[in-house]
Amino acid sequence: MITFTLCLLALIAGYFLYGRVVERVFGPDDRKTPALTKTDGVDYIPMSTWKIFMIQFLNIAGLGPIFGAIMGAKFGTASYLWIVLGSIFAGAVHDYLSGMLSMRHDGESLPELIGRYLGVTTKQVMRVFTVILMVLVGSVFVAGPAGLLANLTPEVLDTTFWIVVVFLYYVLATMLPIDKIIGKIYPIFAFALLFMAVGILVMLYVNHPALPEIWDGLQNTHPDAANLPIFPIMFVSIACGAISGFHATQSPLMARCMKSERYGRPVFYGAMITEGIVALIWAAAATYFFHENGMEETNAAVIVDAVTKDWLGTVGGVLAVLGVIAAPITSGDTAFRSARLIVADFLGLEQKSIRRRLYICVPMFLAAIGLLLYSLRDAQGFDMIWRYFAWSNQTLSVFTLWAVTVYLVRTRKGLTYYITFIPALFMTAVCTTYICVAPEGLGLSAGWSPYIALVALLVAAVWFGVWYLKRKENDKLMYN
Repeated sequence: MITFTLCLLALIAGYFLYGRVVERVFGPDDRKTPALTKTDGVDYIPMSTWKIFMIQFLNIAGLGPIFGAIMGAKFGTASYLWIVLGSIFAGAVHDYLSGMLSMRHDGESLPELIGRYLGVTTKQVMRVFTVILMVLVGSVFVAGPAGLLANLTPEVLDTTFWIVVVFLYYVLATMLPIDKIIGKIYPIFAFALLFMAVGILVMLYVNHPALPEIWDGLQNTHPDAANLPIFPIMFVSIACGAISGFHATQSPLMARCMKSERYGRPVFYGAMITEGIVALIWAAAATYFFHENGMEETNAAVIVDAVTKDWLGTVGGVLAVLGVIAAPITSGDTAFRSARLIVADFLGLEQKSIRRRLYICVPMFLAAIGLLLYSLRDAQGFDMIWRYFAWSNQTLSVFTLWAVTVYLVRTRKGLTYYITFIPALFMTAVCTTYICVAPEGLGLSAGWSPYIALVALLVAAVWFGVWYLKRKENDKLMYN
């Protein structure tokens, strides 16, 4: 428990210390925000800061920080370190700067921001890539909560029934103004999710289970360690609990509702740190479960159900499971909403008209239904979609980090670009290596991982170095 406690304190300290450093690098000011200059009653609506924080937290806290952390716990103490270091130095920086850049550019969607700094070709690729990712998120975040709801209700209300209900909710939340459904129910869902996390945290200290300590070593404790090395598999498995490209697609939703740039650190950086705390708590709870029951269990929902009912009793367990249900549902609906806005930005379609919203939503929902039906055919169909989602999610964070790095260089903020340059290099190596060694990728031997990572690092560093030198040379010519 000593390592867990130190990690928990480090996350909290990271918000107040490193979060302030990142905020100072960006330099928020008192200019009018898009919420005030482009109010449209649908997507650009000024909202209170506490409500925006709750919505942002629910937007980004899907299954990743819970299910991902549970699966990541199989790798041992290294999972704790990645959650802490990833959240403070990568994930929260990624979320804050992408959200603030969106606010500076009238609430632009992520592909537009990436294209602004990485070029038109990259923007076109990211438009397609991001919309596909959003539809994948919406699809994979239907079956999971529907199954949990079916377990809490009479048999007549089976999984199929709840899938229809959840999907109908997605349609309404995507189409209606952001303050009509999302702005009203998210604070309630956020309370349920935070109640769950605090309840499990308290019971961790009450039960005081024997958790691994960092001085015991960082060895890979996964049952299939030979085929699933810590690098890169763990860094993709934990995903949203440390860094997630999906978060940067959600930040523009809140950038369009914030009344001041100075609220950026608590909303964007703070929401990611909060998610890191949730992930850390569940990694510890899962470690306890694996210690008691062995590591054969691979269904994270079973572990969530067992831990909450064992530690929080029937009522507490139901509330906790409802928090787990709320997390993916509230990520799914805003994923579809983000996809609508991305397509609208690309096509130049105003979104005040319900008819124009339908032009985008109808084909998008038809595609999502097709993916959902495929995923429900068998467990392998769902697992395949989930794995591609996880890799796509982390790959999107790579493009976001590089775009923000280019922004920091262009604004001539000295060497401050290193706050995103180093995470960008690392995540480039992670995603490149993963797609090479993962079963759904090229399936190369795990022994190739360090060599592939090194090559990816060198290529990315040299590519950036060449661009940086050309940029410096052009600046000299311009000012001479």
